[in-house]
Amino acid sequence: MQLHTIDTGFFKLDGGAMFGVVPKSLWQRTNPADEANLCTWAMRCLLVETGNRLILIDNGIGTKQDAKFLGHYHLHGESSLEQSLRAKGFGFGDVTDVFLTHLHFDHCGGSVKWNNDRTGFAMTFPNATYWSNERHWQWATVPNRREKASFLTENIMPIKESGQLKFVDEVGEWLPSIEVFFANGHTEAQMIPIISYKGRKVAFMADLLPSVGHFPLPYVMGYDTRPLLTLEEKERFLNRAAAEDFVLFFEHDPINECSTVELTDKGVRSKETLRLSEL
Repeated sequence: MQLHTIDTGFFKLDGGAMFGVVPKSLWQRTNPADEANLCTWAMRCLLVETGNRLILIDNGIGTKQDAKFLGHYHLHGESSLEQSLRAKGFGFGDVTDVFLTHLHFDHCGGSVKWNNDRTGFAMTFPNATYWSNERHWQWATVPNRREKASFLTENIMPIKESGQLKFVDEVGEWLPSIEVFFANGHTEAQMIPIISYKGRKVAFMADLLPSVGHFPLPYVMGYDTRPLLTLEEKERFLNRAAAEDFVLFFEHDPINECSTVELTDKGVRSKETLRLSEL
């Protein structure tokens, strides 16, 4: 097995929204905001080479949204999904599986692209199976009013219409060496894949733990639908991560790709930050 970091660029979100009830005087120590109170965040994905499968975990915001939409999020950076895959020696047609932690636009927007004449949509990964789960799919396709703006029909429904959609079973291991932790605080049935790799377990943290700055349990995003549940899920997951010496892979941290963890008198905290390639 080989793991590769796939960078798809950066975007900006309101710092207060990203840290919920935590005062700016605290969260700005790790994630300084600009004059508009916006912080920079990565959209970092993970590519898994294993056997005859090439698995992409999440795929960023994509390119099909209009300028007005993208302008709200201040996309920047030199990396893109296509360029990052190409740098690893792969193209869209090589991906066999697209694992979607959840269907918010910054995690799944790259799943679907415009067709050649921009009259409709096509699948970015024509040979891939796209993986969600039944509970989350229902949640996303019949969205609540709080999350409706994050579940974009054009990112989601073409996947089903293509015939390439399958659901992860919530019981047991998804694939050999890849288990899935289901978390329901951020959104219903978000999937956190945990990959056995080089004698360690690498956890793709998605929105359960967006960055190193989110380690303290009360540091929960304002976007989460059930913040108290997120707090409990974080505690349970981080305690296991410390006990089993996990490496955490951050999708949104603008600087740090990964971190080991340790149990301190303040709870589980980052021990050492590192790049995935250093494992």
